[in-house]
Amino acid sequence: MLTAAQLRAARALLGIDQRRLAELSGLSVPTIQRMEGSDGVIRGNVDSLMKLIAGLDSAGVELIAEGAASRGSGRGVRLKVEPGSEGQSRNDDGQKPPGAA
Repeated sequence: MLTAAQLRAARALLGIDQRRLAELSGLSVPTIQRMEGSDGVIRGNVDSLMKLIAGLDSAGVELIAEGAASRGSGRGVRLKVEPGSEGQSRNDDGQKPPGAA
């Protein structure tokens, strides 16, 4: 699962714009814009998501799942789990989604 916040952060780490990401992944700019504008987890066509992930991978981004260890040795960033919220998700703005304990 890839969130819109992860996608924006990955693009920022690479220092590329949406147009360049679209070129790297073989997707259209409006598709990248829609994905980045999503609320939370990006939903969409599986083929488009796979192209996006492959494009990020080829550009040098390692996507790290929640609770997973990084395989690489490069620099990166990761959001911390707040004390008492282990396993709870947050919206892109850092707030708990409605109905979350």
